[in-house]
Amino acid sequence: MAVPRSRAFAQVDVFASTPLGGNPVAVVLDGTDLDADAMAAFARWTNLSETTFVLPPDTPGADYRLRIFTPGAELPFAGHPTLGSAHAWLEAGGVPRDPALLVQSCAAGPVRVRRSGSSLAFAAPPTTRSGPLDDALLARVTAALGVRADAVLAHQWVDNGPGWLALQLASAAAVLDLEPDLAAVPDLKIGVLGAHPDGHPLRWEVRAFAPALGLGEDPVTGSLNASLAQWLLREGRTASRYRVGQGARVGRTGVLDVEQDAAGTVWVGGATTTVVRGTVTL
Repeated sequence: MAVPRSRAFAQVDVFASTPLGGNPVAVVLDGTDLDADAMAAFARWTNLSETTFVLPPDTPGADYRLRIFTPGAELPFAGHPTLGSAHAWLEAGGVPRDPALLVQSCAAGPVRVRRSGSSLAFAAPPTTRSGPLDDALLARVTAALGVRADAVLAHQWVDNGPGWLALQLASAAAVLDLEPDLAAVPDLKIGVLGAHPDGHPLRWEVRAFAPALGLGEDPVTGSLNASLAQWLLREGRTASRYRVGQGARVGRTGVLDVEQDAAGTVWVGGATTTVVRGTVTL
């Protein structure tokens, strides 16, 4: 076990144009010599959706390695922690091999993060599980969400590491009206999306429920939106560039920019702002 010492620390707000509107991530900028138990204990203490630990790169071509913890588990990949940690690493003086493109190593493999001015976006990792939900699971999820089965326009596994499944409802309003019983699905991570009316500045509204990760409703979720985009684009049900709103029901103003480039890669980006900067003793 490491002897406690002062380590550089930042708390970064992700996916909101003004501070406190997005999803915060706690970033320990030097996780060297901390074991998994110490990392998990600190993540439980911060009680944020995710807490990350930056480590020296362990694979060729990577700029740094990242470990990502929720209050209840370690994740192989997560979206807003990727962007928030990249922001904090750059702000602390990190110098990427490529000025326009960082490479993060994590348990899910290398993740590219591109820079365009002050904006950051990550390349969506591949979906590791897809396909429709089986009837029994769909019945559990709809019951927990309090919606009828015929209110679901489509459903799919959209897992790119954390374990997401997703349902599409008829509208953004239907998504925002949900009052789920998360105690009925303690083992699941559920994403729900619905379209805004034509002419609205946002194309989709998303909510994310993750009781299996020790969370209730996650304010703004990069990993879920990445795999939702891959699903929708694969089936030709959305444009190659759009914006998503998330977090309204928990008092946030999250906005995610989603784009599929000419090579078919899905990029998910948004604003990042450091709100807390200092040290932590671990």
